[in-house]
Formats: sequence, structure tokens, C-alpha cells
Amino acid sequence: MADKRKAISFFDYSLVIMVMFIAGVGLVMMYSASGYSAQNQMNDAMYFFKRQFGFALVGLLFMLLIGNFLDYHWLLRWHKIIYILSWIMVILTFVMGIASHGQARWIKLGPIRFQPSEIMKIAVILSTTASIRQRMNRLGNIKELVYTMAVGIVPMCLIAKSNLSTALIIGGITMALVFVATKSYKYYVLLAMLGAGMYVGAYPIAKAFESMNILQSYQLLRIFAWKDPASYSDETFQTLQGLYAIGSGGIFGKGLGESVQKFLMPEAQNDMIFTIICEELGFFGAVSIVLMYAFVIWRLYSIARDARDMVGSFIVLGIMVHISLQVILNIAVATNVVPNTGVTLPFISYGGTSLLILMSEMGIALNVSKQTTIETVEE
Repeated sequence: MADKRKAISFFDYSLVIMVMFIAGVGLVMMYSASGYSAQNQMNDAMYFFKRQFGFALVGLLFMLLIGNFLDYHWLLRWHKIIYILSWIMVILTFVMGIASHGQARWIKLGPIRFQPSEIMKIAVILSTTASIRQRMNRLGNIKELVYTMAVGIVPMCLIAKSNLSTALIIGGITMALVFVATKSYKYYVLLAMLGAGMYVGAYPIAKAFESMNILQSYQLLRIFAWKDPASYSDETFQTLQGLYAIGSGGIFGKGLGESVQKFLMPEAQNDMIFTIICEELGFFGAVSIVLMYAFVIWRLYSIARDARDMVGSFIVLGIMVHISLQVILNIAVATNVVPNTGVTLPFISYGGTSLLILMSEMGIALNVSKQTTIETVEE
């Protein structure tokens, strides 16, 4: 008798487990990094931990519900509405935004406070994918290429005024998606050369931007401090404390909860939590975290490669680029390879909006994987 082939849907449980594990590690490190400051500021050593734990539970619910019940094709059909609403919310931050650390990046609706720029990341992934689908065979035309790139580059320019790190990630997502969609790479070779030139010449470029009043003063200070830390001791205090933390961790670290630099570093549970991981868990712990992220990125790549259609592939590719850029930027800032940009470490740094958006993105990727069918042989 001939074998029968049966098509079954594939749900990537390995991605779910790894994301939950990273978030769990993040909660442990959150408590370790924030307990002292939370006790001093809120009279509750578990204040930040409890809030992040709540966000993690809601995020897990989002991930599972979206992964199982929200068809990504439906999201794509509504991409224009999502994109327009994201634009409206980003603009509202300039009108009624809540300031923190000197920058109005949040909107408050009753008891809920969130960052619209984080929502814009999903909006850009969906809208850029839709634009690529519409213009796929015409992207060799520079006009069509510019139209597609404008989906992400225009909001990037607006967001850069108050949140340069998020703007860079949005721009990176857009460029990566368009890069994959185009056959000619000549434009990207020029962009890569331009990017390398800007990195090498960051200091003189920042000086020029200062004279033209293009960037905010705090953004310029971060670049100046990165290139000349001795002259900007106040601005580089957190970075230097982070480097001390990394250097003192050794191979296996000082032990969980034994960090010294967290007592000196303001808000260690936020952007600089990777340095506390290095101090308490050492080189071994840092490499383990990087390998966990590598596994997530590999699973996202596999889902994008095997997706049932082009739009599914591009959506997951955008999510993969988002995670990759955020991890790379955060670790690069922690090690002073690039200026401090204020980007969070995915699933680990404190921040409700960031965690919920990331979990929602994982849900979208899982929905793409669920709609991927594999064949099994029945004897």
C-alpha cells in the first residue's frame, strides 16, 4: 500500500519556550538590579519586579492569543489604519506627551502610560511589507524604491527628535526589508559606505550638526562624551560604571545579587542591565544571554524562510531585524562601542510598552509559523 501524506500546521513551541526563558531570566536580573533603588525610591524592593512581572504575564497572553487566533493577513489588511493611528500617537507626544529624563516620549491615558514610538515599529513592519508586495516588480525603479523606503524613513526622522535609538531601529528595519526585496544592491553599498563614514567621523559630524541645530543638545552631548569621555565626566558616568561592572565580572561573575556597580549606576534595571548581568554572571552569563538571543533569531529566520507566502516572510523578517538591532545596539552601548542611545535589551530591560510590543511581535511570528504546513507520511 502506498504511503499517505498528511499536511499539518506547525507551531514553533521552541520559540515560545525560549522567549519565556529569556523573560524569566530578565525578571530575576530585574529584581537583582533594581531592588536597592526600588527600596530607596518606592519603599518596596520588589516594586519594579512586580510591575515587570505583570507586564510579562500580559505579554505572554498577547503572544499566545495572537499566535493562535489573530491571522497576520488580517493585520496586513488593516496596515493603513495601524500606520495612521501610530502617526497620530507619535505626533500627540509633541503636544501632550509625558516627559521622562527630559524627553516627552510617553502618552498617558488614565492609568496607562505607553510609548507610541514602540507601536510605530510594528506599523512600519506591516506597511513596508504591504508596499513591497504592491511594488515588488518595480523596486528597481528609483522612484518606487524611494516611495517604499519613505514608509519607515519619514517617521524615523520625526521620532529622531526625541528618541534617536528607536528612530535608528525603525530606519534599520525599513532598509533591511527593502534590501531583501530588491535585486540591485548598488544603493546599499553606497549606504553602507556612508554609514561607515558617519561612524568614523561621528565627532566632526556632530560638531557640524550642532552648528546647524539639527540634533537635540542631549543627543550631541552623548556623541561628544563617547568620543571624549574625559571632558564629559557627568555624561559618561553611567557608561564608565557599566564598563567597571563588565570588567569586574570575570569568567563566572560575582554571583547573583552581588553586584556593586548597581548601587552607583542610576536605573541599572533599564538600558544598562546587560552590564549587571556581566558583573553578576560573568563572561559565561553574558555569552549565554547572547546565545539565547541567537536561538530566537535563528527560529525567526526559519519561520521567515518556510512561511507560506511572501508577506509572511517579510513580516517575520522585519521582526527578526528589530530584535537583532535592539540586541546589538544595547550591547554596543553597554560596551561603549557606540554612543549611549537609550535602547532596551529585549525581554530583559525594564519597560512595559517595549515588552508588550516584543511579545506581540513574537505572537505574529508564531501565527506565521502556525500557518506553515509540513507534510508527514502515514503508513
